[in-house]
Amino acid sequence: MEKMKMESANLTDMNIEKIAALFPNCITETADENGKLKKAINFEMLRAMLSEDIAEGDEAYEFTWVGKKAAIAEANRPIRKTLRPIIERSVNWDTTHNLYVEGDNFDVLKTLQESYLHSVKLIYIDPPYNTGRNYIYRNDFSISSEEYDELAGNIDDEGARLVSNPVGSARFHSAWLTMMYQRLLLARNLLADDGVLIVAIDENELSSLEMMLKELFGEGIYDHVCVTVVHNPRGQQGKNFSYINEYAVFVFPKDIKAIADKRIADEDVSWSPLRNWGSESERTDAKNCFYPIIVQNGKIIGFGDVSPDDYHPEKRVIEKNGLFYVYPIDRQGIERKWRYARQSVEAIWSMLRAKKIATGYDIELGKTFGVQKTLWDDKKYDANEYGSQIVSDLVPGGGFSFPKSLYTVYDSVYAVTANDKNAIVMDFFSGSGTTAHAVMKLNAEDGGHRKFIMVQLPENLHEAVARPGLDARMKANIEETIKYLESEGYEATICSIGEERIRKAGAKIKSETGADIDYGFRVLKLDDTNMQDVYYTPAETDQQMLLGFESNIKPDRTDLDLLFGCLLDWGLPLSMPYSSEQIEGVTVHTYNNGDLIACFDKAIPENVIKTIAKRQPLRVVFRDDSFADSPSKINVSEIFKMLSPDTRVKVI
Repeated sequence: MEKMKMESANLTDMNIEKIAALFPNCITETADENGKLKKAINFEMLRAMLSEDIAEGDEAYEFTWVGKKAAIAEANRPIRKTLRPIIERSVNWDTTHNLYVEGDNFDVLKTLQESYLHSVKLIYIDPPYNTGRNYIYRNDFSISSEEYDELAGNIDDEGARLVSNPVGSARFHSAWLTMMYQRLLLARNLLADDGVLIVAIDENELSSLEMMLKELFGEGIYDHVCVTVVHNPRGQQGKNFSYINEYAVFVFPKDIKAIADKRIADEDVSWSPLRNWGSESERTDAKNCFYPIIVQNGKIIGFGDVSPDDYHPEKRVIEKNGLFYVYPIDRQGIERKWRYARQSVEAIWSMLRAKKIATGYDIELGKTFGVQKTLWDDKKYDANEYGSQIVSDLVPGGGFSFPKSLYTVYDSVYAVTANDKNAIVMDFFSGSGTTAHAVMKLNAEDGGHRKFIMVQLPENLHEAVARPGLDARMKANIEETIKYLESEGYEATICSIGEERIRKAGAKIKSETGADIDYGFRVLKLDDTNMQDVYYTPAETDQQMLLGFESNIKPDRTDLDLLFGCLLDWGLPLSMPYSSEQIEGVTVHTYNNGDLIACFDKAIPENVIKTIAKRQPLRVVFRDDSFADSPSKINVSEIFKMLSPDTRVKVI
């Protein structure tokens, strides 16, 4: 009877399988530390297979930093951790398909590798910017000069410096690059074949991030587009410049139309830079695009239909009978290609205005009129007005400085999932829960069934408020949040802010729209493996320890803990329905109508084994110590061979 491994996927083994599919002659065998044979790569043979494309010598186009090789090795290494359900902090546990996971996102991403392999349509993350300005979670990944010298090999075993002038600034980036590279390496495995990754970032690490993404995803396979987003119209004062912009780096498959064409129709007809102005065909089709905007006495009175004979490419504005015909084209006399589809412009008529210029009139929207518009008088994308304010309205104090505007994330989710309303959306730097809020809002508006997976480290707010350098306003906000959370019976952590924000946002959306959507979420918490640590040598084991190993399962773990550990091990999604029932005095759990049946009781009657087998589930799991001896296990295997031969049977 096969035993479950109860650890995360070994990505090295997975990569070997990928190479084996392409170059089976490059696969060999070698012995591990225990003398057991395992698959390995014959690199000399692989080199011969790729000899014409091997980069020789030290010179090659690459992006590297101190710690990169170690980061890759650590990302591929399996871990013995699990996700434990927390029903009391969940909302609609039995029916929801959404997940909120508390824990270090690096380890969480490892645990989810098999359950969500190539399943996530959109990964949106707003990681630390490595600025040192955010005091809620670590946002400064610089390392000391001494640490950098040691990692870079600039110091010998006796502490002497090996180079006279080591790189100084690199140490401010290396730790951040390692942190991001590991997580993006794991996240790439979760993206669907048509999936999109969006990373929010500021100017501090933008160039590093783009280089990293190009390496991880491949320029020939994925497109990488950087979109400018107005994050703080008031400006964030720097030493020499005031910054108003942040960036959203989009990564999507090169051969797939991944971003929705149509802009979103809101009541106030506003939109963000992430929304499109119509497809290429709409912008070039004569019926839709060959049109002037008609201005009379300084006011827009409509849109004209004009034949090509009436259009003069050397003029963007034509006056005729007291009317001005303004043509929104890209360039005068060079490209007769319209910037915006007619139906897009007509939809925002009320927002347009005519501006007097020397040649007649120009048309503008707010203060600008362009594809990369900056709607200065629209605060919906202002992190202060529609980021911090929304959070603090739902969770007193808010606890965050400049969280993402709801509408910035909303637009991103729409852009990727407008044509896939059942998509899975993941955010493994979920912070205050903006992405979950955006998913629920969009589902309520278009009847979608998108599902979210939020991941957040449960950092302690008491520690955050005690950090030096925290300004008085932010300190007061965090203290107010701590007081509120603890008065409501929650732990004072970032996760509590996120979970409470999602609860409150869901209730608000439901009261305002009445939409019948999924407002719930299952809370799971990263923890050490459910299994006892029994890796001792014979010399280290005494009789008293053997008595403690009567059960290989930790005493504080419940049936539900074990069930979800098995789901991860078997690579099943964690959001499916399940039921539990009593059969002849033992508890039997059925997951998703027979994808898995589990029974973790001891001394399971043979009739119960037969009852389970007759249901012909795809998978069955029992405790290893449910059976007295090997003949009992063999008997179970024979029962399933007879009654349900296609069922895979394992023990933990």
